[in-house]
Amino acid sequence: MPRAGLTPERIIREAAEVADQAGLDRLTLAAVAQRCGVSLPGLYKHLSGLDEVRRGIALLAVRELAGTGARAAAGVSGTDALRAISAAYRGYALAHPGRYAASVLAPAPGDEEHIEVATQAFEVISAALAGYRLEGTALVHAVRMWRAACHGMATLQSAGGFGLPESVDATFGHLADALDTEFRRLSAIGWRGEQEDQAAP
Repeated sequence: MPRAGLTPERIIREAAEVADQAGLDRLTLAAVAQRCGVSLPGLYKHLSGLDEVRRGIALLAVRELAGTGARAAAGVSGTDALRAISAAYRGYALAHPGRYAASVLAPAPGDEEHIEVATQAFEVISAALAGYRLEGTALVHAVRMWRAACHGMATLQSAGGFGLPESVDATFGHLADALDTEFRRLSAIGWRGEQEDQAAP
């Protein structure tokens, strides 16, 4: 029987669970309908199709990631905040691979809700890195570097990409140390612009 109180929000949460279990690339409306206890036509009464479901999962995941990061970095600053938010990000990506995969896409042009959610997530990361006193272009580059590093580690680990016996946690700690060193360097010298930086010996 159909589940009582079925709403678009509930469908998205159920779809996120399916994506985590099967993979975002294998997410189907039929699987979501089965999990929700409704027929496929019944699902279409609430959502327009798979694109809307994927977008909904992305919004859910970005909100969850931002909340997880904010809680992890609360009450700490500098290196401690960097380590805390990095561990939280990696932990979320490993625990929720399907919804995390949806979170990495940039908002579509004109999607104001998605843009707002992404902006809030950026602000959470910026707040965690506030101790480095990075601003403007330097901050954007720092956030991108941090995100790429965490994403790379989590994605490779999820895919079973680390086969050597050395601790992945230790590697991740070294990566955080490297980011800490670079962020401190940027803070000390300021961002001189990409052209000048590339021209330096």
